[in-house]
Amino acid sequence: MLTQKFITMLKIKLTVSLLLLIVSVSLAQKGDEIIGKYHLPNNLDVEIFELNEKYFGKIIALHNFENGQTVDVNNPDNSRSKDPLIGKVIIKDLEFDSKEKMWVNGNMYSPERGMYFDLKITEINQDEIVAIGSKYFIWKTVKWRKI
Repeated sequence: MLTQKFITMLKIKLTVSLLLLIVSVSLAQKGDEIIGKYHLPNNLDVEIFELNEKYFGKIIALHNFENGQTVDVNNPDNSRSKDPLIGKVIIKDLEFDSKEKMWVNGNMYSPERGMYFDLKITEINQDEIVAIGSKYFIWKTVKWRKI
């Protein structure tokens, strides 16, 4: 009789452990949905990647950005104004909020203005994602096309 109780408890513990594992893996996969390449409205292409459970994005193509700008001429740090834009990480520290089902707490550098903005990604669908950039009380919603 004791052996049957032990086996039943063991089955319950294994089932609960398996369910917790499945839930945690599915949440991680949901967060990773953002990983990919996107074309931004300002003619930059970025690649979003995961590093230490946060998401970052680097410039991978310029497409005649700002009439041919290829270096970070508007960077407020003059020592960085000749840094190439290709490869520059302009999206930092996005975190997936599983309750809100969006990516929050990020920031994005705007090389055409030389400024950082707060960033959150509110929606992902098959062809695009919806990004909201804000600075103080001003915000703008834009769509980034998947490439």
